[in-house]
Amino acid sequence: MPQKFYKYHGAGNDFFLADNRAGKLSLSQEQIRRLCDRHIGFGADGVMLLEDSPDAAFRMVFYNPDGSGGMMCGNGGRCIVAFAADLGLVKSGEPITFDAPDGRHQAEILSVTERLSPSFKRLPPVAEPVEVTAGKPLSQSPQHDLWSERTVRLKMRDVSGIRTFPDEHACFLDTGTRHLVKFVNCLKDYPVLSEGRTLRGDPRFAPAGTNVNFVEPVPEGDDVVLHIRTFEKGVEDETLACGTGIVASAIAAYSQGIAGRVDAHGSVTCLVKAAIATLAVDFVPHCEGETLQIRDIWLTGPSDFVGTVEIML
Repeated sequence: MPQKFYKYHGAGNDFFLADNRAGKLSLSQEQIRRLCDRHIGFGADGVMLLEDSPDAAFRMVFYNPDGSGGMMCGNGGRCIVAFAADLGLVKSGEPITFDAPDGRHQAEILSVTERLSPSFKRLPPVAEPVEVTAGKPLSQSPQHDLWSERTVRLKMRDVSGIRTFPDEHACFLDTGTRHLVKFVNCLKDYPVLSEGRTLRGDPRFAPAGTNVNFVEPVPEGDDVVLHIRTFEKGVEDETLACGTGIVASAIAAYSQGIAGRVDAHGSVTCLVKAAIATLAVDFVPHCEGETLQIRDIWLTGPSDFVGTVEIML
């Protein structure tokens, strides 16, 4: 039977989403791999199903492009909130609660003019979204404003415990997905693929492995902006952005005294620049003994509709 998927991207991290509130859609690993393959499929960094939740707006089910079940995805979380809004399940400006693989999350869709920081930037679209279809369209389609300036603010889970590797200028932490953050120079020319593959399978992080973020702090005006490139496990390649990696990098940089602007209330803001967008991470740090606790973590960035594809399953 034909199944329509809706493609969204968050800062270049792209996903196929489907409405599975009826509970009839079941995808095999091979179907997910073929859908996400950028050569023999349509290409994406993952697949998400929006399903019913008994006491939240919806439930997010996430799959890596290799077909394995994924943990939390920050960019994916923002995209599925945008998808839920297009389906009419949630509204802009209202608190949103949804379930994800790592627990319950809150979110909010900001208006066009709202920004967390004057340094928050977006790139204009290079083209209008394209709809690719095969066969008859399904009856229910989301309503969307093409290339609307949709910004989603997503609350992430609290973080406790940061493992440091001073000789490697690196930190390891879990922001819903496991991340190694390595601070480097000359990020543009850094061997992200080769070193990412090596560190992803490092025995210290076995058996689950880890995503690897390479971060270069760059002074920009009154801020230190974290420029980031990420090697993602499950994708097994570099992606344009990784939401949980952006959060991990901001927290790691603050913990090492590298970046982070603190306001009068003790809240920290870090700006993180991925390939095509700069995102903002807010959090409140607490020290419990010698352990740094990070609470009230919010990731703010763009979530855009790209187009649709209908395939036979």
